[in-house]
Amino acid sequence: MWQAGSGRPLFGCACCLPLPRQTPADPSRRKFLAGGIASLGLGIAAPAVAQTSAQTTAKSRIDVHHHFVPPFHADVMATRRASGRPPKWTPQMSLDEMDRSGIATAIVSLVQPGAWFGDDVALSRKLSRECNEYGAKMIADHPGRFGLFAAIAPPDTEGSLKEIEYAFDTLKADGVGLFTSYGDKYLGDPSFGPVYAELNRRKAVVYVHPTTPACCGNVLPDIGASTIEYATDTTRTITQLVFSGFATKFPDIRWIFSHSGGTLPFLTARLEVEAQRKKLKGGAAPILRRFYYELAQGTTPGQLAALLKMVPVAQLLYGTDYPFRPGSEVNAGIAAQGFAPDEVRSIEHELAMKLLPRLKQG
Repeated sequence: MWQAGSGRPLFGCACCLPLPRQTPADPSRRKFLAGGIASLGLGIAAPAVAQTSAQTTAKSRIDVHHHFVPPFHADVMATRRASGRPPKWTPQMSLDEMDRSGIATAIVSLVQPGAWFGDDVALSRKLSRECNEYGAKMIADHPGRFGLFAAIAPPDTEGSLKEIEYAFDTLKADGVGLFTSYGDKYLGDPSFGPVYAELNRRKAVVYVHPTTPACCGNVLPDIGASTIEYATDTTRTITQLVFSGFATKFPDIRWIFSHSGGTLPFLTARLEVEAQRKKLKGGAAPILRRFYYELAQGTTPGQLAALLKMVPVAQLLYGTDYPFRPGSEVNAGIAAQGFAPDEVRSIEHELAMKLLPRLKQG
């Protein structure tokens, strides 16, 4: 059972955003399948600011941290997740926000905790399949505007391997979306090895989003888990990937971590002490520099200063955390940092196009 506070946005819910409330008809899974899936080509954080003319006239950004909420996933969360139903969302709401923020393409992934609710394997497999097909239909309905980080649940090895095959070979997904922890298991858990072997074979992009850890959902009364624990859970799971050996054993997985790496950039000295204790050849730093980090809720001066001491600009990606945060927030943070024009291009779209080659075909 997920701890109270799972999925809470950092600064409130999406209802505070000026978003349209129109709701298109839900996609028909039966009609979609009958049509032939194989044909798919498949300080403090800056406040939201008014869009600049450049943001409203040019859409070139690629958002790798953009949530979607299929209706059936929302219904399950309403009864199975301690924090209940997520914010209201429709594909049109995403498109409107993308147009406001200069985003050409959003690679969608599920809201935490994804498709894994305890040990209900049947529910996990059903949710993964239906959510992935919903995402694939969004891609087909809106050419060039969406991509998909497919849902899988690593604690279910057999189900994950089947869904990886379906998501990549049939739905043409751009990668998979994982969460930092699944109950008491982090991403370096030995049982996840077979799933990573297959992802490594496919040279897959794996996007990782935090969730409320089983250990620490209510440490501070009246402080939501997303305020502190999300960033900390990101650091926990990266640390375990490094010291479990998985990050080295499966070098062809391209890992993307959320929120500028959480608290990781501030703890690198401690990881190096652990690397010495464990006699990790070369230390932790070379492994951390191979990972990619997206910037949603991670563009304050202190965050960027620490992150850029750990990795070069070439490892950074654009992300918004929609519908929890608007794109104007990360746009303002990138502008305030004073990146060079070629660095901005790398962050906002060039690196994403290298990692996700399907986007070039759009």
